[in-house]
Amino acid sequence: MDRAYLSETLNFSRIVYGMWRLADDADTSPGHVHAKIDACLSQGITTMDQADIYGGYVAEEVLGTCLKQSPGLRDQLEIVTKCDIVAPIGKYSDRRVKYYDTSAAHIQASVDASLTYMGIDHIDLLLIHRPDPLMNAAETGGALDALIQSGKIRAAGVSNFRPWDWDLLQSAMSNRLVTNQIELSLAARDSFTNGDLAHLQQHRISPMAWSPLGGGSLMTENSAVTGKMDEVAAAQGVDRAAVAVAWLLAHPAGILPVMGTNTLSRIATFSDALKVELDRQTWFELYEAANGQEVA
Repeated sequence: MDRAYLSETLNFSRIVYGMWRLADDADTSPGHVHAKIDACLSQGITTMDQADIYGGYVAEEVLGTCLKQSPGLRDQLEIVTKCDIVAPIGKYSDRRVKYYDTSAAHIQASVDASLTYMGIDHIDLLLIHRPDPLMNAAETGGALDALIQSGKIRAAGVSNFRPWDWDLLQSAMSNRLVTNQIELSLAARDSFTNGDLAHLQQHRISPMAWSPLGGGSLMTENSAVTGKMDEVAAAQGVDRAAVAVAWLLAHPAGILPVMGTNTLSRIATFSDALKVELDRQTWFELYEAANGQEVA
């Protein structure tokens, strides 16, 4: 498995395992969670993507129960988590409304809670989950810098930020933001032309891509783009998912797709995307099929 260097001291597997649905599985036992992680590790996938809100604020604890029962497993992984979404569910069920909180107090409390739930002494990468219209950049940036200085997190980044949101937060930090996790897929193509990817490339930042299979639509729909995906997949002995992910991997921005599923057999095929060869014309044939028209 190729590695992606987000900084001089932090590198991730090129494909990331997303744990969004970890707590939704019928089997959340430590052994079953361990089996999913083992399926990733056997392919060289070492980076696990979490968020405090996943599973109604319990997915981190599901992972933590596994890690606590498997000494040494955490040392084989890079753990990403996110904070700032406060939704009236789970531990925040007393809140009146869903909102974002990028205050220093909330970020620090969220990190401490994540460390406790997962039973770890540091988070490899903390992301601010959503842009907060009430963000005080100096306060938020200062909190992230302090967490890096303390060793509780190794690096900080963001998720779903537009270029101007990124620039504002980065301007208030002494440490470099290392990634922006955004929606990217053959079903979500705006970032390829709206400046999001261009901004990240300008700053030599490798983006992470959530929902690289279009929320599952690219696996279930029959359309021009899925027909073309099937054609490429059949020629190269893989499935649609491998083609969809390979399409992202081929981009010069160095995209890290975040793959989420609870099915062991599907996890075992994540690395098939690395077998797919896409020349420029094939990449554009997929892009054209997804857009429903040729490029201008």
